[in-house]
Amino acid sequence: MNAKVDWFFNKDTKWQKEYAALRSIVLKCGLTEELKWGVPCYTFQNNNIVLIHGFKDYCALLFPKGVLLSNAENLLVQQTKNVQAARQLRFTTLQEIIDLKSIIKAHIFEAIEVEKAGLQVKMKKTSEFGMPDELKKALDENAELKSAFESLTPGRQRGYLLYFSAPKQSKTRASRIAKCMPKILNGVGLNDHYKDSR
Repeated sequence: MNAKVDWFFNKDTKWQKEYAALRSIVLKCGLTEELKWGVPCYTFQNNNIVLIHGFKDYCALLFPKGVLLSNAENLLVQQTKNVQAARQLRFTTLQEIIDLKSIIKAHIFEAIEVEKAGLQVKMKKTSEFGMPDELKKALDENAELKSAFESLTPGRQRGYLLYFSAPKQSKTRASRIAKCMPKILNGVGLNDHYKDSR
């Protein structure tokens, strides 16, 4: 146990008992407990194996390379359709965790083997992400914007593509694109700090 992580387990939350049970199971798998991204992260030879985190409706073990696990029981969940590598084991009761203890451990040991083997997740290329029609139109109508967008790093392009594609309504997609134009023109990513100097 790492004292730097204790606060996460000691705070009064909906999932306090579940977190404690998950911590106990994970620590019995020979992993190092660390604090990363504000949550308990368990590593093997400095490689992230699994994280504990919670949401309104469930708590979960998140496997950063979960897509590479066998998932024989079909319990691993893709958090959203755009998450490529990570998968979650979700729980809503302490009893679920107790009942699934052996399966949880099996997933953890398999994730360790994935790291030992040096396996990597083959990520989709930016070109494989769909571009919303509203962005195509904006790029076709504005050569400067097109050039600026194409000059962004692949990761920044993906960030914008996912953000622009998310709304169901065309009007909302177009509004997001319009608001982000200054950032794109300045070579800035969606989540990068930016101050418009104009």
